[in-house]
Amino acid sequence: MEDLRTPTRPLPGAGGPGDGSVGLGPPAPLPDALSAPPPPVPTVRFVDPAELARPMTVEPVTLEGRVVRLEPLGPDHLDGLAEVALDPALWTLTAARIHSREDLDRWLADAVRGREAGTELPFATIDRASGRPVGSSRYLNIDRRNRRLEIGWTWVAPAWQRTAVNSEAKLLMLEHAFERLGCHRVEFKTDSRNERSRRALLRIGARQEGIFRNHVVMPDGRLRHSVYFSITDEEWPAVAAGLRAGLARGR
Repeated sequence: MEDLRTPTRPLPGAGGPGDGSVGLGPPAPLPDALSAPPPPVPTVRFVDPAELARPMTVEPVTLEGRVVRLEPLGPDHLDGLAEVALDPALWTLTAARIHSREDLDRWLADAVRGREAGTELPFATIDRASGRPVGSSRYLNIDRRNRRLEIGWTWVAPAWQRTAVNSEAKLLMLEHAFERLGCHRVEFKTDSRNERSRRALLRIGARQEGIFRNHVVMPDGRLRHSVYFSITDEEWPAVAAGLRAGLARGR
């Protein structure tokens, strides 16, 4: 449901371990870019009436980039993912707890059930240089009539973090969503304590929209606040240009 890269320290006032609280008391101000006000309400526009009779079609697809290939996630990926997915730090701020191959197998089977139900489209992230699976991401909360979806459950194995893997995977998924599926909106959500994920989403050009308080009960009983971000089809050309420029610089 969110970018699952290894987390850094909690945000101030987030009720971190050892402070005796679970989000109690007034929150401390968020630092710099994270404290930016929400964007203004955009101008109202209307869609082509023909679009209303033509819901978007979301089907399994392979997305090829220079660094990564995103292919439909399936049982054949279990062995490769098990080699890189069992670092506990990957899952600290997520609603999943993956400690063993068996946990990962259940997580993968749940993702496949989401695809079969038509609510999710999970991918395995393949490093093209080695041919190894190094992470995963997926479309979820797919709303065909309103042409919107979420990108989430994104994680990248530690050895491939701070490389072009995550940036190119995001570019491929956003390109497909906006340029081929015809989405009006792509959204993301992340734990309010995951400062690294929040900064990464702002860096690619997503806009923070708000915080859903007490949104998710985490496995340890903590009530998670979820921060929502989005990119709209009007914003996509500028976001795409920024992502492509970053990849050209080797980021």
